[in-house]
Amino acid sequence: MLSMKKDILIGAVVGILTGFFVLTIFFYLSINFQNKNLIILGGIPILWGGGVWLGYFLSRFVPFFKQFGKFATVGFLSASIDFAVLNLVSDATRVTAGTTVGLINIPGFLVAVTNGYLWNKLWVFPSASGEGSLFHDFPKFLTVTVLGLLINSGVIIILTTYISSPAAFDTKEWLNIAKVVASAIALIWNFIGYRFIVFAQKK
Repeated sequence: MLSMKKDILIGAVVGILTGFFVLTIFFYLSINFQNKNLIILGGIPILWGGGVWLGYFLSRFVPFFKQFGKFATVGFLSASIDFAVLNLVSDATRVTAGTTVGLINIPGFLVAVTNGYLWNKLWVFPSASGEGSLFHDFPKFLTVTVLGLLINSGVIIILTTYISSPAAFDTKEWLNIAKVVASAIALIWNFIGYRFIVFAQKK
C-alpha cells in the first residue's frame, strides 16, 4: 500500500512536469482557452496519478499493468518534451513537412530518450536495474529507442508528406497530429522492447 501511494505521488509529479511542457506546446500552437494554466497544471497531475493507480488495480488481473501505468506516465512526459522541442525547432527553422522534418525531429527525441531512460531505470523497472552503473543498460535502451525513432519519424514523414492535411487543419497542426499517431505506435514498440529486452527481470 505504501509503495502504491508513493508511486501515485511520483505519477502526479510527473504530471506537473508534463503540464509545463504541454503549456509550451500550446504556446507554439497558439492554443488558448479559459483557465488553461489551472486545467493543465491541475488536471494532468490528477490524471497521471490516477493512471498509476489504475495500473495497480489492473495488475490484480494482468501483472504487467503495474509497470505499464508508470511507463505510460513517463512516456507522456517524454512525449511532451519531444513535442515541445519539435515545435521550438520547427518554429525556428520554419520546417513543417518533407524529409527534412525527420531531421528536426531528432533533437527533441534525444532529450526525451535521456529523460525516458532515467525514469524507466530508476522508477518503472527498478527491480531489473540493480546491476552495473546507472547507464549500464543504456546501449540496449538506445538500440530499442533508435528503432522507435525510425518508426516515429517514418510515420511522421509518411503522414505529413504523402497524406494531405484535412481542410480543418493547417500544416503545423497536421504535423502535431502526425506526431501523436507516430508516438502511439512507437510507445507500444518501446514498452515491449524495454520490458523484455532492456530491463528484463533478473533471475
